[in-house]
Amino acid sequence: MNCDRWTRWLYPLAGLLLLFFSLYILQKELGHYSLGDILRGLAQISDRQLAYALGFAFTGYFIISTYDLIAFRQLNHYLDRKRILFTTFITYAVSNTTGFTLLIGGGIRYRFYSLWGVPTRIIATITALGNLTFWLGLLTLSGLTLLLNPLQLPQSLRIQTVVMQYLGIAALTLVSTYLYFCWRKKSLRIKGKILRFPQASISLSQIAVFSLDWAFAAAVLYCLIPSYPHKTYLQFFSIYQLAMATSIMSNIPGGIGVFETVIIFLLPENIFAPDILSSLLVYRSIRFLIPLAIAIILVCCFEFRQRWRSKTRGQSRGK
Repeated sequence: MNCDRWTRWLYPLAGLLLLFFSLYILQKELGHYSLGDILRGLAQISDRQLAYALGFAFTGYFIISTYDLIAFRQLNHYLDRKRILFTTFITYAVSNTTGFTLLIGGGIRYRFYSLWGVPTRIIATITALGNLTFWLGLLTLSGLTLLLNPLQLPQSLRIQTVVMQYLGIAALTLVSTYLYFCWRKKSLRIKGKILRFPQASISLSQIAVFSLDWAFAAAVLYCLIPSYPHKTYLQFFSIYQLAMATSIMSNIPGGIGVFETVIIFLLPENIFAPDILSSLLVYRSIRFLIPLAIAIILVCCFEFRQRWRSKTRGQSRGK
């Protein structure tokens, strides 16, 4: 009981401390620059870069919207694909921006899926599978990246490459163990509850969708960042992955501040810091704010349509 109470306070406190530390680093890195420097950085982003970024973002959100298709297939429960894609897009457009993916995502899924007759048990399982997809994908991507293309961290952190490779092996071992249980169709009993594993093909699909999601999300920022010597997508992806993982685990809504700090800290020092911040501002607009605005418009239209239908039905019955 006491452990649960401490845990309930520890995570928010750690996230808050991380936010203050990130703001301190950002102030240290950007404090001696002016608003004009950032505005000039925004002006330097070309229409071609914006077009690529929007294209990658659109593709990424289409991929995100297939998360629940995999879950419905695993559960052998039928629902019209358009409704699934609609709900999943709304779920991730809102939760990615506001944070608290499990709580907010579960609420949005329940609002729409229950309206279309999906049982509460199925909705809860779909939400859990979405959370599982995140961890499976994160461990797989982290393991492969750390093992095959370890990030060159600043010397001040004093973390050797071999240590990162060992961490990569550990992450891939966990994923391999999980896939083994899926392949063997085994189950585990934990505290009296039976944990059943999905089919191996379903788990591999989850990993593939997550990997593509993050690959396109990283591409959005990659094409907006100013060029620097020896700039390759794989090198940048390692930085992006670490920034995203840190921001998500911080439990700060949208990872704001934390994500920017990691990106600015790890990118080469010869890139003008305000230019990086300008690219990050455009990235947040394209990756988070635009999808959120679209999601809000879609939800408003949907709710208006539902009320209009209910009103029309009520009037028909009254006659």
